[in-house]
Parts: sequence; C-alpha cells; structure tokens
Amino acid sequence: MDQKITIKDKQFRPFIPAKKIDEAVKKVAGQINAELKNESPVFLVVLNGSFMFASDLLKEVTIPCEISFIKVASYHGTSSSGSVSELIGLTEDLSGRTVVIVEDIVDTGVTLEKLVTVLQRKNVKQIKVATALMKPDSYKKEFKVDYVGMEIGNDFVVGYGLDYDGMGRNLKEIYVLA
Repeated sequence: MDQKITIKDKQFRPFIPAKKIDEAVKKVAGQINAELKNESPVFLVVLNGSFMFASDLLKEVTIPCEISFIKVASYHGTSSSGSVSELIGLTEDLSGRTVVIVEDIVDTGVTLEKLVTVLQRKNVKQIKVATALMKPDSYKKEFKVDYVGMEIGNDFVVGYGLDYDGMGRNLKEIYVLA
C-alpha cells in the first residue's frame, strides 16, 4: 500500500492500511456487543458503500441480531449532492426494535438525517449509528453517531466500500485524493 493509484481521472495516495481498518472494526463491534448485550438489534446496512464495513463488523458482533439492507444516494463524483434519493428496501416491521444504522462514512449527515426521520416514524425503540469513518468537521446535524471506527478530515477517500463514480469500492485499504 505504498504507491499511488489512479481511478478514472484522479490520483489517490495510500491513507489507511487494512490492519488499521480491522482494528477500528473490532473496536466498534466490541462497543456494540457491550452496549447492546441485552438487545436483539436490527442492523440496517446502508448500501452500496457500507457493504465491506458491515460484512467485517457483523462477523465480530456476538449478540443475537438481524441484518437488513437499504439503499440511498447522496454523492455524485467527489462531492455530496446535498440531497437524498428515495429509500429502497425498508420493508421490515421495526416497531419496538433497536435499530443500528451501519454507514461507511458520516460526512455532512444528510443521509443519516433522512434515515433517522424515516425510522422515527416507524416507532422504533432506539436508533444507534455505527460508521467506519466520520468527518467531524463536516458533520452539522444533531443526531448522535454512537460508534465511530475512525475520524478523518474533510478529504475525499476511496476504498473499503467507498467509491469515486462507482469505482474503487473493492480496495481493501482506504486511499485519499492526492
């Protein structure tokens, strides 16, 4: 992981190695296992970006749980579009359940705010948020992010599920725009 890569028309340099990502995932799983040990939560995985984090995270979660997938979109190219498309895939009855939203990255919080609003209307018991990456300088929303793998600056990153125009999700490390 010591060389630059090119995705489409952009150069990216190594940023977070796979070993550090793995440590962050285990930290988040440990917090969830401890805090929700008396619950049987539904993990709501936000596609497409969260698929790698969710897969690794849920291998480490030892409490009884269910997993469901939803899809929203708020990114175009390297910047947030500022709006969220319609939610696809939320069909379960979540009344009285603890829901853990699984995000790849929390940036502005637009997607998270939309999800929380939708979930609150479904009479859930509580909403928790787990994210692989958090950009605290960009996040301006009120809702608490409960489990954070790593905090990063406002740089654009790819890899480990994160993409640039659909490319780079399959990288096991995280790269930053060079």
